[in-house]
Amino acid sequence: MKVLIWHVHGSWTTSFVQGPHEYLLPVVDGPDGSRSPDGLGRARTWDWPASAREVTPEQLRAEPPDVVVLQRMRDLELVREWLGAEPGRDLPAVFLEHNAPGLEPDDGPVPHTRHPMAERSDIPIAHVTHFNRLFYDNGRAPTTVIEHGIVDPGERWTGELARAAVVVNEPVRRGRTVGADLLPGLAEVAPVDVFGMGLTGLHAAYGLSPDRVGLFDDPPQSAMHAELARRRVYVHPVRWTSLGLSLLEAMHLGMPVVALATTEVVEAVPAEAGVLSTRPERLWAAVRAFMEDDDAARLAGKAARAAALERYGLQRFLRDWDALLGEVTR
Repeated sequence: MKVLIWHVHGSWTTSFVQGPHEYLLPVVDGPDGSRSPDGLGRARTWDWPASAREVTPEQLRAEPPDVVVLQRMRDLELVREWLGAEPGRDLPAVFLEHNAPGLEPDDGPVPHTRHPMAERSDIPIAHVTHFNRLFYDNGRAPTTVIEHGIVDPGERWTGELARAAVVVNEPVRRGRTVGADLLPGLAEVAPVDVFGMGLTGLHAAYGLSPDRVGLFDDPPQSAMHAELARRRVYVHPVRWTSLGLSLLEAMHLGMPVVALATTEVVEAVPAEAGVLSTRPERLWAAVRAFMEDDDAARLAGKAARAAALERYGLQRFLRDWDALLGEVTR
């Protein structure tokens, strides 16, 4: 079938477009010549198959989709504007919810956050974690959970560099939410490399020494995987977010995990794969132990990879999405 979906979350979409359908990705130029959030088209730092095609709004009208995967309330407006169709009534639709509640300014307090689609009984909400479905007030909307699936990068961990790796986007802007304030404590026990988007100003914001904390701003996914695998341990200091795909990718690489025991992480990372805790001092002790014992790091990484392959494999993810898309189009 033809699936209309916007490029909102590049890593998640990389997995989604591996399926057997045609994926129509809107392209809209912004006023300055760059692409508008209404239509980013194909990713530029991920490798997507040819079945993920860029389309303009005009092309969409000539080639209407069979189903739409909505990810923002704005997407409903664009379907009405571009196709003259009401999602859920004239065009089968699913609302994909990436985020944990409380991340947006108008979300309202957790755990009383009401989902913006809560009054729609004709469009199911597909949450990416059971934690998210539990913590949102979903109202009348039918809900399901389709857990993440990862394009397996392969078991590539070497741990040759006695350094910790962190992947986080916009840590200066997002601050405590993503645990940026915990980086100084981590850097005291091990040198750290931070990968992600929007890293400018991180050293100054948290008094971090460039000698202890390296920054890798917005690397291509394949390059980031290669570099992550050389680090001894993956550290996930995030307080509040949905389950980070970078964490699952690190587990697929065979990296041991040290992470805050918050949100869905407690379900995703088994005890043998590393250390989870809400006590930073316990996490830093675990990082130090992995730095000193690469055999322990290797064994934990193998357990992490096995757990990730079993629960977050790509084929299960695609089967789950095929089933849901088939259900709404029937």
